[in-house]
Amino acid sequence: MTRRSRHGDRPPAAAPAAAANPDRQRNRLWAAGLALLLAVAAIAAVAFLATLPKVVPAASVPSPSVAPIAVSEPAPASGPATYVGADSCKTCHQSEFAAWTGSHHQLAMQEATASTVLGNFANTSFAYRGVESRFFKSDDKFMVRTDGPDGKLVDYPISYTFGVYPLQQYLIAFPGGRYQLLPIAWDTRPKGEGGQRWFHLYPDQKLDHKDPLHWTGIYQNWALQCAECHSTNLRKGYDAASNTYQTTYSEINVACESCHGPASTHLAWAEKAKPPYAAHDDKGLPSLQSRWGEAWRFPAGGARSAARDQAPDHAGMNTCAACHSRRSTLDERRKAGAPLEDSHRLAMLTAPNYHADGQQREEVYVWGSFLQSKMYQRGVTCMDCHEPHSQKLRVEGNALCTRCHQASEFDVPKHHQHPVGGKGAQCVSCHMPTQNYMVIHARPDHSLRIPRPDLSLSLGSPNACNQCHTDKKPQWAAAAMDKWYGKAWRERPHYGTILHAGETQGVRALPGLLELASSPAAPAIVRATAATLAQPYANPGTLQAARALLQDADPSVRIAALGMIAPVDALNRVLSASSLLSDPVRGVRIEAARVLADVPDSQIPAGRQAARQAALLEYEASLEQEADWPGVNVNRGNLRLRQGRVDEAVAAFQRAIALDPVFAGGYVNLADAWRQQGRDPEAEKVLRQGLAVLPRNADLHHALGLLLTRKGESAAALKEFADAARLSPDNARYVYVEAIAVHSAGKPADALALLRKANQRHPNDLEILSALISISREAGDQRAALRYARKAAELLPDDQSVKQLVSELEGR
Repeated sequence: MTRRSRHGDRPPAAAPAAAANPDRQRNRLWAAGLALLLAVAAIAAVAFLATLPKVVPAASVPSPSVAPIAVSEPAPASGPATYVGADSCKTCHQSEFAAWTGSHHQLAMQEATASTVLGNFANTSFAYRGVESRFFKSDDKFMVRTDGPDGKLVDYPISYTFGVYPLQQYLIAFPGGRYQLLPIAWDTRPKGEGGQRWFHLYPDQKLDHKDPLHWTGIYQNWALQCAECHSTNLRKGYDAASNTYQTTYSEINVACESCHGPASTHLAWAEKAKPPYAAHDDKGLPSLQSRWGEAWRFPAGGARSAARDQAPDHAGMNTCAACHSRRSTLDERRKAGAPLEDSHRLAMLTAPNYHADGQQREEVYVWGSFLQSKMYQRGVTCMDCHEPHSQKLRVEGNALCTRCHQASEFDVPKHHQHPVGGKGAQCVSCHMPTQNYMVIHARPDHSLRIPRPDLSLSLGSPNACNQCHTDKKPQWAAAAMDKWYGKAWRERPHYGTILHAGETQGVRALPGLLELASSPAAPAIVRATAATLAQPYANPGTLQAARALLQDADPSVRIAALGMIAPVDALNRVLSASSLLSDPVRGVRIEAARVLADVPDSQIPAGRQAARQAALLEYEASLEQEADWPGVNVNRGNLRLRQGRVDEAVAAFQRAIALDPVFAGGYVNLADAWRQQGRDPEAEKVLRQGLAVLPRNADLHHALGLLLTRKGESAAALKEFADAARLSPDNARYVYVEAIAVHSAGKPADALALLRKANQRHPNDLEILSALISISREAGDQRAALRYARKAAELLPDDQSVKQLVSELEGR
């Protein structure tokens, strides 16, 4: 299971780069308007960041002599702590070891043997989109005959099992140290629940050998996608020069030291220490304990819920979060108990991963949901509910919840309004509705929220009521809640309204986003998401708010705030961000280094130049570690461009394309690098190569249109702009540029028609409004120009230039 993108989804072609996204300047392109009617040739090509990488060419058919995955050996006892293996823990921690044995962690990955393989390999067949795969045994080997990288049927031996319930996947060895995940999985549920069958993880998609998501390609590569969270002390071992892997781990599964860290120091302590142990003695390991019985108490006076009288164990939860979250990896050498942002970059609560109100949508792996919950805000930890060694719930059913919430108040029909003992009376049915991932894996939403059918109406987000009562409408559910609880529940403000506005209302949402980002009452992940959504509209006027957020206690908020200062001038970036080059959290340091990457050393304070160099090295190391991702090579290329190292940037973009010939971001960025060097012939060749394999990609058509405009081929450029706008109708900039090109072709009426239609779809886009003002004035329609100028003034109430324009138009 990937932690970068949902298993089974195609990653997007590209996303705008923070430093080069022209939409970040939209708030400055106000209604003076004439400046926006510059020749399209002056519009810079858009660079792309590619946050969710795609796939590389399929690997070849494996040879008989594929080397097994290496197991790393313990280092000598002296020096830093080393990994010693779960068997070293068993003697002193028998009960914990027994609980772990047979758990999902212990069975996360295993060698394929008669005792570990759960699927039916008794010469059974499974048909999918014209390919019939056969599962059988040859001697002691488990085999599958299925389509290989060239589409032909090949017999493959199963090397490893992956997971255990409710499904089990299978790894197949390929040359170059690769292990690929077969997309046909075994449903391990009982037959009465629909299990004991083969099924395809992409049932609604036709994935032949030419498709980027075919099981032999990079998107199904074990080391790239899954390995980090299924084995202990895993090192990917990717070598970019040879495009091969030498992956190692100390234990094949998720064992003791995955959570507790290397235990050699603890073993040395245990050999010498004798009870009673000193209270301050860390015993050679970070403390990862729930202490639920000690921490939670019902206050006197008949309180409805318990309160925590001890600080929550954030260190322990960050250990869980490293794998149970949607994130990218900064450093695979994570330390037990360190903040998540020290080793990973957490995905924010934005589309398509989350619904507008923060509920899970794509496969987000729990942590981002739990961070939103009141439970987390009040100190509940993962281990309060889950026994960490067995991963089982500490108590089944509502009894788990009533350990902290009075049963007499909550586990009664007066509260849940459903028959006692039924599904509707279960706390989780209303507060943790499930969604299926990987076809059959029902996962509860850990944001633990109160159902809000009213938000389903205004935001389009789901609600628990209608997820059960599928034959009813949200209005019915809201009316039922009104009858049971009164209407006060409707009046509770919800951050989803502001986040939704941030994704749909453009710059109009900026004041609300800034207010939410700075709200001490909002969860940190919500504030960080608000700051992230504010980034495209950041400007000198938001600098003060961004600087305040840079001092936030939560590293995710500091990271998002750094993104808010990325568009401002170098001096203000240095003044704002240079101190964060020494931040205690790696992820913050890396983002500060990225934001300041184009600033010459001479402009960095002397006392911070060493920190800047160290943070840059950390950033480059993270890119090197993840160099098997095409999108990471695009990030590297953009870094090198900002540093003026053009040849290295070109090489990085070319490598992204080599890894994935259908990755649009590689072509667009490479073409733009050539443009910056005045080498448009090379840029045009690259874009046409991209369009040959991606003829319906809007980004490539748009970039080609810009290039043709620079060449003076206006008619050909207009066709490309029109194709881009047609293929990506939700991209306001593409239709704006098309309209400008139409206007430049001497067709102002047609341009106005395009812009009016675009304004209906994107009513808060300032570029479109600016063009409408300018072209309306040019056409002599002062009333229309004034109408659009007033709309711009609503979006930018403090902008003096817009006020002046409105006053001028009113005077006329």
